[in-house]
Amino acid sequence: MRLLVLGGTEFAGRAVVAAARERGWEVTVFHRGRHPAPAGVRSLHGDRTAPDGLAALAASDGTWDAVVDTWSGAPRTVLDAARLLRDRARRYVYVSSRSVYTWPWPATGAGSLVEGAAADAGASDYARDKRGGELAALEAFGAADSLLVRAGLILGPYENVGRLPWWLGRIARGGPVLAPGPRTLPVQFIDVRDLAGWITGAVARELSGPYDLAAPPGHSTMGELLAACVRVTGSAAELRWTDPEVILGAGIEPWTQLPVWLPPESEGYAGVHRADVSPALATGLACRPVGETVADTWRWLTDLGGTAPQRPDRTPPGLDPEVEAKVLAGVEGVPGTTPGEGASDD
Repeated sequence: MRLLVLGGTEFAGRAVVAAARERGWEVTVFHRGRHPAPAGVRSLHGDRTAPDGLAALAASDGTWDAVVDTWSGAPRTVLDAARLLRDRARRYVYVSSRSVYTWPWPATGAGSLVEGAAADAGASDYARDKRGGELAALEAFGAADSLLVRAGLILGPYENVGRLPWWLGRIARGGPVLAPGPRTLPVQFIDVRDLAGWITGAVARELSGPYDLAAPPGHSTMGELLAACVRVTGSAAELRWTDPEVILGAGIEPWTQLPVWLPPESEGYAGVHRADVSPALATGLACRPVGETVADTWRWLTDLGGTAPQRPDRTPPGLDPEVEAKVLAGVEGVPGTTPGEGASDD
């Protein structure tokens, strides 16, 4: 099997390359050269946003069984690549996002899609850019030869958005930690390597159409996620489980200031953390335990010296230490905060 990955040197694209190589596939990556290409691949360089940025790809003699594209900017960038490759590849896989659904995202069923997206559009907002990328793949390759991977929250090694790295870094510092409750709150995400494994399997099976990708609902909880962070860091951190009402009352933003977490009664919780992914499960999706994701991410972080890369187009997540300390000081001993739950919290 011959695979072309547009990008292939960071997070999701890198994981797809690794999964394809594990299958013994011949892999080509087309990238800007800002990061080293994975070992064992053919590398082509070009900036898709620049005039003639696809020249190296156009001049190559490659043909491929599939293309995997993770682009999240202007849809016309996807369209240009897809049109160029239409006669040189059999299938186009676009790694999209569940953000293409109108908010609040649907927990079950297809749901309505964001309006105002176009295949030939410039950059706008993340949701319309991703939907426009889907439309670009469909325009160039048609529905039968396109696979749209609508990923939910992605975590794991090489994460460049900062969600799990922030939690690991915060817990590694120790001390009382504002842990957003309830502790048993189910959370839904997918390890980037499981995402990549499903994508390569879908390519081998010649799947088409849209698929929502995340671990099944209930695969993990906030308690399990943060307890795993305590274990792998060896920290003496004390998780102080705090009711959503207390957190929201302090003006703390869910998801951004406390990554991964959404209050259970919030508008978007069900769509983000209770999504039906049964079609993906029926087509081979397998998800590793949360402890493995956390441990491997921590190992990667420590190898880097503790500082994760950060995408320039994303605002770094996390809670200001002063805000955290103020909230904890204000609620200590008050109903709504449970102290003393750290590494033993399974």
